[in-house]
Amino acid sequence: VGALHQADSTALRSATSVWHDELAPLPKPLLVVNIGGPTRHCQYGADLAKQLTALLQNVLWSCGSLRISFSRRTPWKVSDIFVREFSNHSKVHIWDGKDPNPHMGHLAWADAFVITADSVSMLSEACSTGKPVYVIGAERCTWKFADFHKSLQERGVVRPFTGRENISKGWSYPPLNDTAEAAGQVILALAERGWRLRP
Repeated sequence: VGALHQADSTALRSATSVWHDELAPLPKPLLVVNIGGPTRHCQYGADLAKQLTALLQNVLWSCGSLRISFSRRTPWKVSDIFVREFSNHSKVHIWDGKDPNPHMGHLAWADAFVITADSVSMLSEACSTGKPVYVIGAERCTWKFADFHKSLQERGVVRPFTGRENISKGWSYPPLNDTAEAAGQVILALAERGWRLRP
């Protein structure tokens, strides 16, 4: 369904421990916002950033904490909008891009996610947690990105982010397990040829 990744149950358990001291004390629910960057098949700019900041303001009342992260692809003109809007808000923490990267900790400790539609990887990882995943910008995507979003919505693993959500009211779904399923298919294909992986 999505991208293969290493955010499986073992990795998330490890991240839960590693990030316990920083993330466990945060007021709940914890909403994590992951912002990627425009691509040829999923284009956006400051307009989407302004829309997302307004929608986040609408749901902040239902959040205990909000943490925002940018990717290497996030344009400055996009990230700057979030910094200006939220840098002085008591509930909000914006990752400054310095190590250690809190991404795995966010996957482990978040109660819900809001993710820009351009990032198949970030969406795939979040959808492997079984926690609510909200998407913004999917209507701007074309080609295989549009098919990807249609597949996620049909499976009930994501919902569009509207700004009318109550983050304290969660929902669940069978988590995506693409990496393990793909590995199983590879092992089966090898076995059919009389081959096997060395332990």
